[in-house]
Amino acid sequence: MEKKFIYTTLPAPVKAENIPVTAQWLGGEGAGSWFVVEISGEYFEVTRYSPEGNIECCGIFFEKEKQFNIQKLYEITYLSHCEQISILQEGIKIILKRKM
Repeated sequence: MEKKFIYTTLPAPVKAENIPVTAQWLGGEGAGSWFVVEISGEYFEVTRYSPEGNIECCGIFFEKEKQFNIQKLYEITYLSHCEQISILQEGIKIILKRKM
């Protein structure tokens, strides 16, 4: 009998009190993080929190194509880390790159 690998991600833990209500959970195989995206002038400020509520990184990000509309529904997706954030919005994958 052939074994099949089923990819599963960690479910979102209970949100720590210091994590904003707007945070989105992005789970991985063995870990995950909460992501908060806020407008900062013509850029975006992204803060990534550990499951326990510790800030893992925070920075200013930009999007070259100017497609991302923070007012519309979006989903943080893979590959997202402290230098790049991937966002799905209206069927389009948008990449935010770290500026500072």
